[in-house]
Amino acid sequence: FITADNRQVKIGEFVYYSVDLADTPGAQILGKISDRRLIDHLPDRLFADPDIDPEAIAALVGFAHPHPEIYEVTVDVVGHFHPALGFMNPRIAPDPGAKVRLADDESLRQIINKKQREEIGSAHIGSLLLRPGGRVPVTLDVKELVSTHMAILAGTGSGKSYTAGVLIEELLSPYNRAAVLIFDPHGEYGTLADMRGHPSFASDDGYSPEVKLLTPDDIRIRMSSLDYYDILTLLPDMSDRQQAILNKAFSLLGKHKFGEHRWDVQDLISACYESDRSTDDEGNEKTGSSAPALEWKLGKLERSDYFHRVEHLAPKDLFAPGQVTVLQMNEISQEEQQVICAAVLRQSYQARINTAKDKISADDENYLPYPVFILIEEAHRFAPANEPARCKQVLRTILSEGRKFGMGVGLITQRPGKLDSDVLSQCMSQFLMRIVNPVDQDSLKYGVEAAGRDLLKELPSLTKGQVIVSGACVNTPVLCQVRQRLTKHGGETMNAPEAWMSHFQSHRQQARQLEKAAPASPGKKAETFGGVSIE
Repeated sequence: FITADNRQVKIGEFVYYSVDLADTPGAQILGKISDRRLIDHLPDRLFADPDIDPEAIAALVGFAHPHPEIYEVTVDVVGHFHPALGFMNPRIAPDPGAKVRLADDESLRQIINKKQREEIGSAHIGSLLLRPGGRVPVTLDVKELVSTHMAILAGTGSGKSYTAGVLIEELLSPYNRAAVLIFDPHGEYGTLADMRGHPSFASDDGYSPEVKLLTPDDIRIRMSSLDYYDILTLLPDMSDRQQAILNKAFSLLGKHKFGEHRWDVQDLISACYESDRSTDDEGNEKTGSSAPALEWKLGKLERSDYFHRVEHLAPKDLFAPGQVTVLQMNEISQEEQQVICAAVLRQSYQARINTAKDKISADDENYLPYPVFILIEEAHRFAPANEPARCKQVLRTILSEGRKFGMGVGLITQRPGKLDSDVLSQCMSQFLMRIVNPVDQDSLKYGVEAAGRDLLKELPSLTKGQVIVSGACVNTPVLCQVRQRLTKHGGETMNAPEAWMSHFQSHRQQARQLEKAAPASPGKKAETFGGVSIE
């Protein structure tokens, strides 16, 4: 359409035109502005000299219109919104001369949000960016968010961890009470403990969220929950024969009974020696060289603080409705993080399957009778593109099949170009923040189709706290300003100049105090007699 109003026609703004449908006379067809182009204005000669007022010259020739510029605005049709069916595109173009109007705030509140604020199953994360003052809240559908998986994709310093904190606050609100687990490689989510006793999270029935912070000292994974490929990840490079012996040893462990199928490193070493035995032509039994080498390498695993024969973080320890558990792994090596994450994901997923199929009873440590949601920070570490990683296949399985068993996953990364494309494509809700890296931008064009090319072009120009929300959790992609957190943000960047100044000033102050201190008065000189000091 054509307009002279340059202030209202912003990229991403919602407009509508009216048509008569068979069952809805005067139906409003919503659209989103995707492009704007200046097609007519005052002659360029009037703008060439800065000392000449173009409006004064225009007035002399009888042209006194307050907005002489004419813009051609392109609108992508979203469709007519039906409360039960969602958006439907009637494919009826507006008549020539039909008026295109700006959508009002109340209509947008009802149209863009699948849930309304503080409704059960809702998550209020902010407001529509182009409608300042919080006039149009953006409220997500938590059911779709956690069941069809989500991804927060953003560059460094754009506010991805802050946005994740807002989402966790909403999931732990009285109208959701979710069971959440966070893999926290940098220790940024410890401030979620502020939710304990916070009045904003309390309800009349006595509900208050529980926050469980597990430091590296608290993390224990039972050795027998690891598989062959977990061990390969933890051990140094091994020869083909050593890998074959280790694989055979795992098969032997499956046949033997170590308590409740629980084994430790010594049991695995014994199985390696058993697997490496052979008999020569004379009938003498001998042990090959691979078993002693494996014993030496398995010593590294035995010395680890995180893998144990009995102690274990079972699903019952990690999940509960109204509880968020934070696994702080900032002091753990990346290889061990991979294996810990894979083991927890694998066991939690199997727990949901077995519980849903009534294969385990309520007293089992793996009994999980409710849906769970797992948030993974630095997801490109756990599911890297074009690189082997222990978690990648586990994540692919959960993302493709977890919906049936009530297991949702959220991924957070600052390098979407390094995240496995199959993993990213399974996340049906996306939160896109400022990204300036061309490689990462290109990866989003194919991995995040729901946002639309017009909004993806806005990624480099977004500022901190601004996010494009798209996918299953909203009716249509929106530009959103993230609301202020109720808890303190734990991922703030250190202010190095301020720290330097503070340290320098305190150091100089101590030096000045020493300089101003009065010198000690000299004592009375001792007398001597015959070379001997007497006092």
